[in-house]
Amino acid sequence: MSDVNARTTAFITGTPWQDWSARPLAGDASNRRYLRLTGPDGASVILMDADPAKGEAVAPFVAIAEWLCANGLSAPRILLSDMPRGLLLIDDLGPQTIAEAANAVAEDQLYDAAVDVLIALDGMIAPPDLARMTPDVGADMVAITAQTYHACDPAPLVAAVRDTLRAFAPDADRMALRDYHAENLIWRPERTGLDRIGLLDFQDAFIAPRGYDLASLLRDIRRPVSAAQVTRQLARFAAATNTDPAAFGAQVATLGAQRNLRILGVFARLVANGKPRYAAFLPAVWDALMCDLDHPALQNLRRAVVANLPPPQDRP
Repeated sequence: MSDVNARTTAFITGTPWQDWSARPLAGDASNRRYLRLTGPDGASVILMDADPAKGEAVAPFVAIAEWLCANGLSAPRILLSDMPRGLLLIDDLGPQTIAEAANAVAEDQLYDAAVDVLIALDGMIAPPDLARMTPDVGADMVAITAQTYHACDPAPLVAAVRDTLRAFAPDADRMALRDYHAENLIWRPERTGLDRIGLLDFQDAFIAPRGYDLASLLRDIRRPVSAAQVTRQLARFAAATNTDPAAFGAQVATLGAQRNLRILGVFARLVANGKPRYAAFLPAVWDALMCDLDHPALQNLRRAVVANLPPPQDRP
């Protein structure tokens, strides 16, 4: 096999997959590495290499994947594992993400399917012992932005986020997969119902206020979502969960702002750590942040952001 190293070769030696061809898949911001292994009949699986020596772990992925499958959602099954060395062989859920499918499939169809999964997830009892994004935790998560995106005192920004979360998104009571966006969702048009969406990159799942994953999906910085689609999906989710639309709109805007404030800091840290391609995303993150801060309920937070952080083009 090509495109493998000693770790992955040893992992699959002696298995039915040892002679399958390998092709690397695009990575993410982590140190995980992925290979698609393809057999002579065209069947394929995914090899995940999450080396503990690089700060990675597979146990959270396995636990959440098993929970999702047990609850009727489409996460990869674990076919082979070496947990201490951070190696997994998992189902290949499909070759095309929602971001890729959007070139040929109606946006309503794709996002209706993605939000239907979130509606189902909203009614499930989350696994125990997950971290909770309380207002204090959510506020502390944006301190990185004052440390890496723009050197300033984090206290005013953290306080403004804490106050806004306490006012409009106070209750951490729903399962959130956390990185729920178009590049992490596999489009499976040959399937039906919730099985049309394959789920990836959920190992950092936690308990958050209702709508966290919806904010992640609708304020996607890699695949912008139309304003009409945002309105459509907010209304669909609120109706399906019997949530007051006005209060829910403020809650999702709050969660989107908190999330993208943190992403500014995370991407700035990635750039500083030798991944310059993330600098190109900063303007889109800023635009998404400003869009949520346009919500009338978030004017205090908007003032704090503008007073403490410059837009990307004005950074030193």
